Amino acid sequence: MTISTSTTRLRGDRVSLAADLWEPASEQKGTVLLLHGGGQTRHSWQRTGIRLANRGWRAYAVDARGHGDSDWAHDGDYSSDAHARDIRTMVDELGEPPVLVGASMGGMASLIAAGDHPGVARALVLVDITPKSEPEGLSKITGFMRAGLAGFDSLHDALDAVIAYNPHRSRPPRLEGLRKNLRERDGRWYWHWDPRMLAHRTNLPEAAAEREARARAAARGVTVPTLLIRGAQSDVVSTEGARELLELIPGARHIDVGGAGHMVGGDDNDVLSRGLVEFLDETVLTA
Repeated sequence: MTISTSTTRLRGDRVSLAADLWEPASEQKGTVLLLHGGGQTRHSWQRTGIRLANRGWRAYAVDARGHGDSDWAHDGDYSSDAHARDIRTMVDELGEPPVLVGASMGGMASLIAAGDHPGVARALVLVDITPKSEPEGLSKITGFMRAGLAGFDSLHDALDAVIAYNPHRSRPPRLEGLRKNLRERDGRWYWHWDPRMLAHRTNLPEAAAEREARARAAARGVTVPTLLIRGAQSDVVSTEGARELLELIPGARHIDVGGAGHMVGGDDNDVLSRGLVEFLDETVLTA
């Protein structure tokens, strides 16, 4: 199928958000919003976006507030509720309820947006995120992000840090792909996201119970077709966490990606994309 690729901007809640757009030339099945995890950028969804467009879906991969080429929040608000407000604003601009596909941070924002505001989503896909998250896994992510605040002498040093964080990843990241997530300043390379994200009250470890209660309440309000894609070796989402989500959202589906950890898309993007496409074609189109 012939597809077109472009870069655009979408309105968030008092922020402007950068997005890559893949569109099929022929009749479209609908729109998908691809939302990345904390510290990532829209480029993590590139292969998925292309695959969706080849299957007839219009796909937007969006840089979250404070990430990539999107605006940083003037007030430093990087709560899940702020990201959810951005989703609602984008949906208003698109003029149709899209399928929300969110990994980690993007998934939590999608869950809150879909649960709090029926009609904002056509369907919901959560990639390795549930209301209950394992504290050790979250601590590992936060530690990795904090360790990079001082920057790196070279891109190779940044690559070494990523590999050390996830040594069992089946497909190591490529240096050129990693470059899209960093910016060079004064001879050092820095992750391209707002450090204030780590300091926001709702993102601190002591706010875990509050975050979980908020997410559970939202999950109870979800009424659209829902799929959880979990990394089988995830240290963030346990089998108990997955089971709880399925109880909170009756009718939700769940697939495990063997050999993948929390970064499911990076660990096995082919399996993630295949499971997503099957869900869209077999469940969403027939809903």
